[in-house]
Amino acid sequence: MNPEPEQAESKVEPKAPKRRAGVPVWRTGKPDAVLAAAVDTARTAIEGIAKASEIGDHLAARTEGDRVVTHLFESRLPGYLGWQWYAVLTRNSRSKVITVNELGLLPSEDSILAPEWVPWAERVRPEDAQEQDAEDAQDDAPAEDGTADGAPGETAAGAEARAETESDAEAGAETEAGADAASANEAETGGQTETHGPDQD
Repeated sequence: MNPEPEQAESKVEPKAPKRRAGVPVWRTGKPDAVLAAAVDTARTAIEGIAKASEIGDHLAARTEGDRVVTHLFESRLPGYLGWQWYAVLTRNSRSKVITVNELGLLPSEDSILAPEWVPWAERVRPEDAQEQDAEDAQDDAPAEDGTADGAPGETAAGAEARAETESDAEAGAETEAGADAASANEAETGGQTETHGPDQD
């Protein structure tokens, strides 16, 4: 009997880790030999923007194209752990005169970076919307704890007593107004009143 053919094992290729935003992607290839050897030139150039004590070991020389190389140095700048100083060098064809194009500080995969920006609409979590809906429903719900419209926390009995007090105050105001009107009328007639009795001969 012929042996059964072995089933090919399915191979799942691991996904490449997602590159962090801000971390540069370098070209692959052999850098220019003259520029790659100019490590001292690159370090001296970076010392123009940073202290020598803030520049660490030389890490790599990356190609950027024809006769363009970026030198990377460890950053020892406080607060920039994992970052890298860089100096971009270039030269003309058939020339060994090196020109410094650009200097600066770049993050790496080990750098501490701010999280990626997320639009406001995507930052709202479902629980945030639920809390807002619960607050709106509580504001719209009728009072079920014996409170009435009026001052916050006022009970129905308190509201009724307040209404009676206001009514008494209005009645008192009307009485006082009537007394003032009578006083004014008496003042106009000179305070004299006529008494009519039985007819006398």
